[in-house]
Amino acid sequence: MKILILGGGGMLGQKIANELARSGGLNRQAITELHLVDAIAKPSTPESAPFNVTSEIQDITAPGVCDKLVATRPDLIFHLAAVVSGEAELNFEKGYLVNLDGTRNLLEAIRLVGDGYRPRLVFTSSVAVYGGPYPEIIEDDFILAPLTSYGTQKAIGELLLSDYSRRGFVDGIGLRLPTICVRPGLPNKAASGLFSNIIREPLVGIEAILPSTKDVKNVFASPRSAVGFALHAASLDTNLLGNRRSLMMPGVTASVGDEIEALRKIAGEKIVALIKETPDPVVQKMVSSWDWPGFTSARARSLGFKCEANFEEIIKVHIQDELGGEIPGLTSH
Repeated sequence: MKILILGGGGMLGQKIANELARSGGLNRQAITELHLVDAIAKPSTPESAPFNVTSEIQDITAPGVCDKLVATRPDLIFHLAAVVSGEAELNFEKGYLVNLDGTRNLLEAIRLVGDGYRPRLVFTSSVAVYGGPYPEIIEDDFILAPLTSYGTQKAIGELLLSDYSRRGFVDGIGLRLPTICVRPGLPNKAASGLFSNIIREPLVGIEAILPSTKDVKNVFASPRSAVGFALHAASLDTNLLGNRRSLMMPGVTASVGDEIEALRKIAGEKIVALIKETPDPVVQKMVSSWDWPGFTSARARSLGFKCEANFEEIIKVHIQDELGGEIPGLTSH
């Protein structure tokens, strides 16, 4: 099996690559080749992979790049490449260039290979495709009415994925990801980054800025769950999807205040005191538009997609996966 990961240098791309290297196969098939591609920097390759791994810098918005990337006919493509929410809102042209034109370039390149080529394409969409007003809980048939450019770009990508799948050019599945939290590494330009920042930095003794009010709500899943979503989607029988190719992934609904209380239970008051409230009207406006009340994610759950049960579990996953199972400098709580 040949696998291509676009956005292979990002957090999710790297974690998927490492898990594939660990397992050596997917869906009872041995992996023979893994190709990691990113537009920003050459992706790191997993150590001791039992198959050939290549890595390169390529921009899928540039003419001919996607044609080159699919010329070897990868069996499975993870399309994770995107301009994140805050940057897509601030830079309108860049958001549409990468999130829309890049996706269209990929789909067209696949279509033009022809000769029966029909790879599995796992496309990471976002909970941002939804917009209010909301019911008390959001069912799978709730209409998409995004309130940001990023959400709009992802919703268009979903429609393209469905149409190219319907026409038989790709075997696509779209994953509407919850906000992935707690994200490891440095803060990025995603407005949703604040939800990770207020957990990640305090846990290692660094002050974190909270630019929103504590009543702002979101829906979350851990990076571990996000990897699980992607790999499960890669193996899923897509005949079960019919023509509705995109699914809202399961998530934990919580407010910023709920996050802080979960952190307090796990790490104590001294850690929580490192969160400093510094209101930012621009951030507040954006994250308030995402005030999702919760999702049933009934279709995804029925197809075997799983995540954490509460926000405390999400923090514990971060401590296990990124901090070696211990909070630095904290003896006991």
